[in-house]
Amino acid sequence: MTSDTERRDPAGVIPFGTAVRAWFTISLQTFGGPAGQIAVMQRTLVDEKRWIGQRRFLHAMNYCMLLPGPEAQQLATYVGWLLHGTRGGLVAGGLFVLPGVVALLALSAIYVAFGSTTAVLALFAGLAPAVLAIVAQAVVRVARRALNSRALVGIAVLAFLALALFGVPFPVVVAVAGLAGWALGRWWPAALPQKGTAEAAETGPPPVVSDDVLHTERPSTRRTVRVLLIGLLVWGIPVAAVALLTGSGSVFTQQGLFFSGAAVVTFGGAYAVLAYVAQQAVQVYGWLAPGEMVRGLALAETTPGPLIMVVQFVAFLGAYRAPGDLDPWVAAVLASLLVTWVTFVPSFLFVLLGAPYMERLRGNRSLSAALTGITAAVVGVIANLGVYFAVHTLFSETRAADWPVLALEVPDPGTLRPVAVAVALIAAVLVFRLKWSVLRTLGICALFGLAAGLAGLPVS
Repeated sequence: MTSDTERRDPAGVIPFGTAVRAWFTISLQTFGGPAGQIAVMQRTLVDEKRWIGQRRFLHAMNYCMLLPGPEAQQLATYVGWLLHGTRGGLVAGGLFVLPGVVALLALSAIYVAFGSTTAVLALFAGLAPAVLAIVAQAVVRVARRALNSRALVGIAVLAFLALALFGVPFPVVVAVAGLAGWALGRWWPAALPQKGTAEAAETGPPPVVSDDVLHTERPSTRRTVRVLLIGLLVWGIPVAAVALLTGSGSVFTQQGLFFSGAAVVTFGGAYAVLAYVAQQAVQVYGWLAPGEMVRGLALAETTPGPLIMVVQFVAFLGAYRAPGDLDPWVAAVLASLLVTWVTFVPSFLFVLLGAPYMERLRGNRSLSAALTGITAAVVGVIANLGVYFAVHTLFSETRAADWPVLALEVPDPGTLRPVAVAVALIAAVLVFRLKWSVLRTLGICALFGLAAGLAGLPVS
């Protein structure tokens, strides 16, 4: 007789050690943002190994799209949970981010140690403008999927204006968009057209692990409370520890609290929340300069794992420059690991807590309508991120607009950077015209920036 929680577990079908090796192999291929990362899992888990069927994979992916946080990492956690329960989810999600953590930690240290040298400045002069084309591509892709009615286009435009012109906080924009979507779904459902999307038919041989063998647990109050308490303790204890040891005003406490909050409002993926993170990290806390935020994003684009890993770069620079009583290098490493922890622990919590309720969530029409509104707003949020990065990448200096009410930064036309403009145009051609991959585009643009620097052209 099965228990109330552990009903089925396919561990005997797929050995756990085999799954660990597969997840590690997948983690080394997770370049190119969530689309590329999901494609890697599709090819490996569904097409090649056939550990999970196409319909069940899409079912899990749709659930993860509802959650705040990096959807590809959450999908890995969810599929790992389906295959081997809680330990499978923890291993799959953890390995998904581990290579990126190690790589970006090393790149952050290199930037701090050698970032002022001509060669490094020239490399970033090529990488940062290329990011503009990548962000523009993200806007186009999300818009094509999300904006299939005039009402949704209106939500996207209003979200962009609220952020770009009036400085409305990002969480407020997300909340209002969700309410707008819910209201449209309730009183004007025709404004939220549903595309006819029948579930993909299974093709080829059946999966090795059939749906009735995949791990599952009964949703219960006891389980929910247990997972929630454990998750909150694991999430909060490191932040409480640094607050007690370094004080409430230390950079570690500030970063732990800020990025814990940011982790629960990252609807729409990393691009959607980066404008909010950049605004707070640069203008409020002063952890880094606007141009450095763009450089951090460029580094995150070149490493495996979720793009939101850029927060590790932000934490590293902020703590290195305000280490308190610690050695700057020790402080930087500690802060980057702390911020990585508080950014990704919530993703595990959301998946492990909500997985048993997946079917109920997917069938809730009101929730679906609210998330449709949020997805539309994400288009405007990403567009605002592109404008923010463009202003600080293509121009050396900006100033605040003198107009009342508006919170707008205006570039100084006399400080236009010709090399940055040229690289941005090259990247746009490579991404939109030639359909090059993100990594290949960044590589070519980095070489172009290096060549410009060695030729004596101004790159900073």
